[in-house]
Amino acid sequence: MFGAFQASKVNQSGLLWKTPWRLSPTRKANQRKRLKRVDSVIEAVQASGVKCSSLATALQLPKEPEMPPRDKYTVFNAKSVGYRKGIHKVPKWTRISQRLNPRGF
Repeated sequence: MFGAFQASKVNQSGLLWKTPWRLSPTRKANQRKRLKRVDSVIEAVQASGVKCSSLATALQLPKEPEMPPRDKYTVFNAKSVGYRKGIHKVPKWTRISQRLNPRGF
């Protein structure tokens, strides 16, 4: 306990952040709602008549019903065994768009 190697939260009780390895049905439903809300915002901006490069990029993204479940809940990761990891393992996954993945993955 004393000296150079003092006990920290991780050393005392294991992992500090316990993230489940699988998304719960509630979290999946919230992710689908989030994607639908983003789609509605993109449609509203398009209907307003504003033209900008970010809107053109957003219109190329697939909509929530067009996405397979694999793309809704996982993202490409070159270091993972199957080249995929759960979207909830990505930092700030509720704030960033992860709709596009490399071709073939």
